[in-house]
Amino acid sequence: MQKYWLAVLLILALLLSACGGGAKGAPADTEGNLALAPAEEDAESSYSESIPDEPYAAVEYSLYPSPEGGYVGDVMPFVTDDGTLELYYLFDTDRNGQGYHPIYKYSSKTLYDFKDHGMVLNFGQMSDPDPALGTGSVMQDPDGLYHLFYTGHNDTGNGGKGKECVMHATSTDRENWVKDADVLFFAPEGYSKDDFRDPEVFWVERDQCYWLLIAAREDTLGGVVVKYTSTDLKHWDFIGPIFAPMSQFMLECPDLFCIGGTWYLTYSWDCVTYYAIGDSMDGPFVAPRDNILDGKGLTEGSGFIFYAGKTAELNDAVYLCGWLGRAGLSSDSGVYQWAGNVLNHQLVQHEDKTLGLKAPDTFADYFTVDKLVHAVGKAGGVTIDGNNISLSADPESYALADMGTRPASMTLECDVTLDEDGRAGFAFGGSAKDETYTALCLDAWENLLHYEGYEITELSQYEPAAITKFDFSRSDTHHVKLVCENEIVVLYIDDAKALSSRITHSTDGAHIGVFADGCSPSFSNISIKIPG
Repeated sequence: MQKYWLAVLLILALLLSACGGGAKGAPADTEGNLALAPAEEDAESSYSESIPDEPYAAVEYSLYPSPEGGYVGDVMPFVTDDGTLELYYLFDTDRNGQGYHPIYKYSSKTLYDFKDHGMVLNFGQMSDPDPALGTGSVMQDPDGLYHLFYTGHNDTGNGGKGKECVMHATSTDRENWVKDADVLFFAPEGYSKDDFRDPEVFWVERDQCYWLLIAAREDTLGGVVVKYTSTDLKHWDFIGPIFAPMSQFMLECPDLFCIGGTWYLTYSWDCVTYYAIGDSMDGPFVAPRDNILDGKGLTEGSGFIFYAGKTAELNDAVYLCGWLGRAGLSSDSGVYQWAGNVLNHQLVQHEDKTLGLKAPDTFADYFTVDKLVHAVGKAGGVTIDGNNISLSADPESYALADMGTRPASMTLECDVTLDEDGRAGFAFGGSAKDETYTALCLDAWENLLHYEGYEITELSQYEPAAITKFDFSRSDTHHVKLVCENEIVVLYIDDAKALSSRITHSTDGAHIGVFADGCSPSFSNISIKIPG
């Protein structure tokens, strides 16, 4: 009889534990949803537990703006005396006519709250050298006058002079610009008349003159960056190439800057922003072994992931300002068309003088509210301990933990410990609308970061399409940060690399999770923040 009552009491205790274990004392997250109490999931569990979908609403773009009715093309950063970053940019549409790419402007002190100034310089008539505008730069002279040097483009060829030339406008308030009546100059002899663009102008104290860098194409060297000098911003002397890697058709949007006594030259082609390093501003400039900081297509010219990056120094930080191309013919393909949204990275200089990227420090003032991390196992071996998740997947299988609906605007930080040939990362999906999960992959097997809309089960079946190289062998544990705003998801790792993506499969109520593909990684110290 005593054994009977003991058995009854044990059953009652188990029932009470099952009913109340996940609720008693469990905190609520920032949206009032009850969080799951920290618990360990048995690898043999059937994972019948799930996190309910939460309401989802897209937000206005604060970090990555794009104009209504158009897209952001090449940007021209300028920092004002009061510490405002102005981003002049080529305005692109799906309806470009004979005249196109007027220059518009955004401004921000924070890199997360942009003011849209609209158009500041329009394109000309077909009889002018500039019925289409191209990239340039903005500067201020000692008398306080502002100068905008830009590319004039006319497909008729300007009477044999060439399709492209350097042009000039001035302003007293940076809102109202007046074009010079005369073209500054066309390409010199020995250079392509049709590929001569993207003037970058700045004062050089050492030389007591202005430098003007141009993306050009020399008859024998191919794509080069050439230099002109001037003392009055009107009369320019041709000096010649300062960088000629003899590897690309053009070196668009060149920019020259110094960090810690080392000089860097950025340039863009093949849908990619590159950089080279020099001990002097005169060069020579040498590209490091891996001179791509953000993503690229697996094949040349297969998508504008981050393009036309040019620098701006604001409050002792150096930013690489460019754009993420708009989606291609199919969603989540990793292939992006020309022009899209503003995209700013913060540059990091490493001890070996190579450059890295991280999320702008100012984002910490935007993402200020902690969202409680809670998760459930969905597949494979999963162990959950508060904000730490360990996964274990047998070869040719995967493990997955789901952390619920992804907020439209959020950051996620964690430390990832990964096998030397492992493949793991972040999963998007698992909602009532779409139960499938696609994978943003940390691929130590290939030493790549990549996303291209593949489901976790497909990762080993297809070649990655949208990639950036990353050497996972440098450490067993890597610090990762995701910055998400609507479909834009930017992954940063170890202040070294970024992979910028458009992941539509992460929106409209999709969940976010972590996964392992045939390996046993851990995701520790997971922190999620949303705007205040």
